Amino acid sequence: MGLPDIRIPAELLPADGRFNCGPSKIRPEQVAALSAVAGDYLGTSHRQRTVRDQVARLRRGIAALFGAPDGYEVVLGNGGTTAFWEVATFGLVRERAQLASFGEFGQKLVDAMTAAPFLADPSVRTAPPGEAVALTGEDGVDVYGTPQNETSTGAAVPVRRVDGGLMLHDATSGAGGLPVDLAETDCYYFAPQKCLGSEAGLWLAILSPAALERAAEIHASGRYVPAFLDLTVAIDNSRKDQTYNTPSLSTILLAAEQVDWILANGGLDWSVRRCAESAAILYDWAERTDYTTPFVTDPGLRSTVVGTVDLADGIDATTVSAVLRANGVRDTEPYRKLGRNQLRVALFPSIEPADVAALTRCVDHVVGQLA
Repeated sequence: MGLPDIRIPAELLPADGRFNCGPSKIRPEQVAALSAVAGDYLGTSHRQRTVRDQVARLRRGIAALFGAPDGYEVVLGNGGTTAFWEVATFGLVRERAQLASFGEFGQKLVDAMTAAPFLADPSVRTAPPGEAVALTGEDGVDVYGTPQNETSTGAAVPVRRVDGGLMLHDATSGAGGLPVDLAETDCYYFAPQKCLGSEAGLWLAILSPAALERAAEIHASGRYVPAFLDLTVAIDNSRKDQTYNTPSLSTILLAAEQVDWILANGGLDWSVRRCAESAAILYDWAERTDYTTPFVTDPGLRSTVVGTVDLADGIDATTVSAVLRANGVRDTEPYRKLGRNQLRVALFPSIEPADVAALTRCVDHVVGQLA
């Protein structure tokens, strides 16, 4: 059976139909900024000042955006968050971690630290998808790690410290759209293809003095660490405004443009409010519409950067997303491994709240036509 031939009226469509949770919408102004310098910037050695100036710009911007306390450093490296899970495993855990797993991405850090032969198996606190769990102090644990925002499910938790060990927060899809007090964490790490509206392939981490000291301590212990995953190598290179190996130059510049744009509009507080406005539009619609339900049932856990909405039985979310895509409204499919009949919608700062409202009208139109 083919896709239903449903045309959404132009007046219902969003101005920009990109709602992907990563790679996310890149604003036209970012692309224009990259194009304006492409001849002098792209294809340049990442050891030269042309590129290092952009790395320095990004590091300064990140520190300003998140209000980095004295002694905290912005560190970056290649490989995205997938690589940083291994970096943290090799370079931040002495013996044992306690980790929170309430979705696919939290579980990936659990898997990495469980597989490490030089570490004890982590203590793992779990919650079903759509819920969340808090960490708690535990003897014998020297690192605590949790997602701030679970990209696969749309559940988010506050950034809060657990005493007794280093605190790690996976902010991959939350950094730049959710509130954070960096004094409550030692390692706030993320990738730029979410709220920072850039391309993938880079990880960024804001490290406390305690995290910097721990990395140096483990490096001095003689533990074997591949250079690509050695946090001290990344720290040393970042202090020179460069990466250990060649990065994507477009990723760096696009991220720097996005950070400067957020700062120019009022900083993190502005961005948090903007995402919350979009989230309110989505969740209010989901609660008042008879065929939709917010997947995260606890309003206090609902992410304001990634929204997940279940559709009623009899309404096929796969068909709805496919019809939306055919009309230029893209990437509303759920996280593939979650396997739910739902829509997943990015609510990142680059996305206009008015476009989120338009998306809900488009869904209503498609469901009405399917009925």
